[in-house]
Amino acid sequence: MKVTSASVAAFAVGAAAAPSSTTPRAASKVQACDAAVSLDASTNVFTKYKLHPNTFYRAEVEAAVAAITDASLKTAAAKVADVGSFLWLDNIANIAKFDDAISDVPCENILGLVIYDLPGRDCAAKASNGELKYNELDRYKTEYIDPIVAKIKAQPNIAFALLIEPDSLPNLVTNADLSTCQESKTAYEEGVAYALKSLNLPNVVMYIDAGHGGWLGWDANLKPGAEELAKVYKAAGSPSQVRGYATNIAGWNAWDETPGEFSDASDAKYNSCQNEQTYTTKFSAALSTAGFPTHAIVDTGRNAVTGLREEWGDWCNVNGAGFGVRPTSETGSDIVDAFVWGKPGGESDGTSDTSATRYDSFCGKPDAYKPSPEAGEWNQAYFEMLLKNANPAF
Repeated sequence: MKVTSASVAAFAVGAAAAPSSTTPRAASKVQACDAAVSLDASTNVFTKYKLHPNTFYRAEVEAAVAAITDASLKTAAAKVADVGSFLWLDNIANIAKFDDAISDVPCENILGLVIYDLPGRDCAAKASNGELKYNELDRYKTEYIDPIVAKIKAQPNIAFALLIEPDSLPNLVTNADLSTCQESKTAYEEGVAYALKSLNLPNVVMYIDAGHGGWLGWDANLKPGAEELAKVYKAAGSPSQVRGYATNIAGWNAWDETPGEFSDASDAKYNSCQNEQTYTTKFSAALSTAGFPTHAIVDTGRNAVTGLREEWGDWCNVNGAGFGVRPTSETGSDIVDAFVWGKPGGESDGTSDTSATRYDSFCGKPDAYKPSPEAGEWNQAYFEMLLKNANPAF
């Protein structure tokens, strides 16, 4: 099946699954940098900085460890708390998480934040729709982006890596036939441009979300996908701190599996991007032509096991998944700056409760884990499954 609308839109939900509101443990004061940080976005900052294990995911993992009775599994689970991951500021209220998150960032680390609250968010999905309506762009600017800008400006001695609005621009490329995405188009493009321009700060490096190989990697989607990102980037004034794009956020795609997870599908001839390595190579070439920075980060947080999904677009709580490669700048690719953990493994992508208001049918498919709670809520059994299936093992 060519991923164009429902299946692609649904994948967006996985990325959109908002992390939970778990209160972080009290963090000890760590020495931040002595002077203001200045990041050179023409270089790979992940060769200098380590993705920070943020306090919120650490608290979730430590609570999970306490609930495990098997001694060996408990020992392995404890190690997950030390893995760097991105913190999702997925609504206006959760901007408050910023203050705790910066309390323990040492100078050698970079704090990863997901900017994720566009008006009409996830226009082709259900489980991760946001708080702002498609016509509330002014609120997005003044109540969401501006406060985040102020907080980052107040912390010049901390380095930040920002992942900008998962699923938004890819939805405009592949789901333009949906009325919800048509309504959100202006807010998405103007909102992302405003975010890029406003967050273009010396201690920030930014990556705009670009879906994954099973989404914009289709031969017919590469060029329009690249042009959409370039359009918004240029509308923002081509900000110097935009390093490139992010792929596979909250996703399941393999980095370099050959010939590829869906290479034997009847429509595989229409998508040569059967893994993220091929996708980043081809998409970067298209971006170069369109006039957009060509470097990437790739989410490997839950992609250790392949062959589990029925099709590319199956995004929700894939059953049998495992934690993948830990964050590193050693990717073997001149294009990919780092493998990262974008989605906090253990937090649900969406509920399997068919009576729930935010139930999405993709969370009820045969390849989705059940039972699963609402998007962003912790699923202890799923976390333990990810841990048991981790590759490399903990």
